[in-house]
Amino acid sequence: MKSAPAFFIAFRYLLGRAHEGGRYLRGAAAGIALSLIPIVVTLIVADGMIRGITDRYLELGTGHLQIYNYNLDGEPEDALPFIEGVPGIRGAWSELHGLGVLYYGSVSKGVTIRAVEKSFWEDEGSMKYLQVLSGEAKTETNRDVLLGEELAFSLGVTTGDTVRIMTPRSSRSGGFIPRITAFTVRGIISSGYRELDSLWCIMDLEVGKQVLADSGGAYLMLKIDDPYNEVNSVARSLYGILDTGFGIYTWKNLQRSQYSSYESTRQLLLFIMALIVLVAAVNVSSATSMLVIERQRDIAVLKASGAGPSLTSAIFLWGAFLTGLAGSVFGISAGLVIGCSVNSLIRALEKFLSFFSALFHAGPVAILDSGYYLETIPIIVNGKAVFLIAFFTVLSSVLASWLPARRAGKLKPIEILRKH
Repeated sequence: MKSAPAFFIAFRYLLGRAHEGGRYLRGAAAGIALSLIPIVVTLIVADGMIRGITDRYLELGTGHLQIYNYNLDGEPEDALPFIEGVPGIRGAWSELHGLGVLYYGSVSKGVTIRAVEKSFWEDEGSMKYLQVLSGEAKTETNRDVLLGEELAFSLGVTTGDTVRIMTPRSSRSGGFIPRITAFTVRGIISSGYRELDSLWCIMDLEVGKQVLADSGGAYLMLKIDDPYNEVNSVARSLYGILDTGFGIYTWKNLQRSQYSSYESTRQLLLFIMALIVLVAAVNVSSATSMLVIERQRDIAVLKASGAGPSLTSAIFLWGAFLTGLAGSVFGISAGLVIGCSVNSLIRALEKFLSFFSALFHAGPVAILDSGYYLETIPIIVNGKAVFLIAFFTVLSSVLASWLPARRAGKLKPIEILRKH
């Protein structure tokens, strides 16, 4: 059986006049297009939000890899001579991480203390996401600290104020007693994400070794060129050159629970949207059934001319394929345009709603609260996912039309000609 005649006839039905049945296929294609727009926009926004938040955690927080030294009396810096020259690594910094209580006047708050080398804040990744709201993002003396925006706001602290940090230290009896250290707030910074800004208290590495001497965790933070695709291969290379006393953890290990939560939410959203696509694919089946009814005379003429059941069925299967393909092309194209313009659209909608809100003497409308969400959503287009969506849509359209196409192939031309 040659598919060219079947394809030509199906293409003619799709573009034909409304009264010839073309309206059914075009209507089904429009339904598919409308169903694909939200799923593509959701994919772009979800990937952008996840990437934007994850980038901030990686570049300003955990780094891409962390190396711990579990050897007795060993330091994380002992790994530096071994990792020099490893392809893909763009920087390494020592850091101490611990917990404490920060006091300002009568107000106190638990904080995450980060004692890190000053050069860390000069890295291109750190500079890209770090915002200095007041003061400066560097510690000139051993008594300077940087505070996250939300932490400083909750305590009422401004640049130049003196704060006290309480951390535990071991006593001669083997217990712990509080250590109180006074610091001057050198700068107030923001990562652009509230969860990080509400806990960070950052100081110089050397003073951190004193403040966190009995309670801090020391590690070597690494950044690589491509943390999303090469982190596992770099980790394997490091395992090959470091002895068994070192522990290597990728950001995927360190942020496993949080990243899994983001990914699960994304998958659930896409699954819900996929159900809409399945409903649209069922409409293709209905459109094919109506087209079979409308074109019964054509079917009778084709069969009387020698066309077999397979050719007749192929015509309507090609029609379903073209319908799904047309809907996918238009729907995905529109979704990509809207998704790539989502930041501009959100800003325009906020202005529009704020205008009407002002008429009722209410405050400005913010669709994305910058305190909890990213102010700007990164545009991430996952080409592989978009292709799979298009493939799934076309395949669903063809499968949904299998039964009506098969029934068309079984129609008897003599009975049809008698009716018409």
